[in-house]
Amino acid sequence: MKMNVIVVDDTPINVTLISHLVGRLDDSAAIGFTVPQLGLAWCVEQIPDLIIVDYMMPEMDGIEFIRRFRACPGREDIPVLMVTANDQIEVRHKALEAGANDFLTKPIDKAEFMARARNMLSLRRGQRKLEDRAVWLAEEVKKATAEILARERETIIRLSKAADSRDPETGAHILRMSHFARLIAAQMGLSEADQDMLLEAAPMHDIGKVGIPDNILLKPGRLDVGEFEIMKRHSILGYDILNGSQSLMLQAAAQIALAHHEKYDGSGYPNGLAGEAIPLFARICAVGDVFDALTSERPYKKAWEDERAIALLREGAGSHFDPACVEAFLADWDEVMAIRERFKDDEGEKNAHQLGGY
Repeated sequence: MKMNVIVVDDTPINVTLISHLVGRLDDSAAIGFTVPQLGLAWCVEQIPDLIIVDYMMPEMDGIEFIRRFRACPGREDIPVLMVTANDQIEVRHKALEAGANDFLTKPIDKAEFMARARNMLSLRRGQRKLEDRAVWLAEEVKKATAEILARERETIIRLSKAADSRDPETGAHILRMSHFARLIAAQMGLSEADQDMLLEAAPMHDIGKVGIPDNILLKPGRLDVGEFEIMKRHSILGYDILNGSQSLMLQAAAQIALAHHEKYDGSGYPNGLAGEAIPLFARICAVGDVFDALTSERPYKKAWEDERAIALLREGAGSHFDPACVEAFLADWDEVMAIRERFKDDEGEKNAHQLGGY
């Protein structure tokens, strides 16, 4: 482990002497400065392992050097040795207050120097080993977290495929809808974490349709009242499938599944929630879900033109949809078109594995 020792003294012969002594320490190299400002600039750009600084220097004395050094982020625990005269007790007190760890007295005794410098470098080696271990632990946690997220994504894909096998409105639809949801969240100023959560959770909004009979789910015509009541159960079924998980993503997916058919004026289902009582993620998904359903061609209907679908969103703002979500969706139309182009119906099955790609 290479140790960098910074020597700061306005007298060149002193820098040379101390640098020579540092060279006799194991795995240590001295970097000398006769101008304290230059030494401080080096310490700001790079992290030293030990600083040896003289007190009596023009323009910036040793105490001021230490004070400025300690003010730099990440430099609070670097060992600092100050060189002073024997009778400068008051100076030593001020140096301790500024952040000095130990002192060398003039004239420097070689044996004392070697002992004090060796002890302080030993302390610094311990600090660096702890820092390296902390980095290693952080990397291990990152790997473990990535594995958990990968398993959650696999859960999404498998559950979504279960719905896809029965519902003609999934496949590429869930990819477009989830990316629309992320776009809306971004436009509304939600955090990156929330945007990613939506992207992962939104595909399961209709997972409850796995419990709806085929004669209703696949009916080409309009559902009658009784059939529609059965169809509405998919939101509760989806919630029951996803609810109770320890995963925050699956918890979000459960809320979306339950509430994405609620309407802003309270006329939706299953609980007749209104306004902000409807979870924000569900309000966001409702806009992307409806728009994509309207503008996608299905065996039982033709696709609406964009202008007609946009008009419906605007007319429904405040009644069916959260106005802020509609505004956010329409704010970046180029991205809406890019998402739709990327996840075309005929490419949906090929891209089904790309849930996490944006």
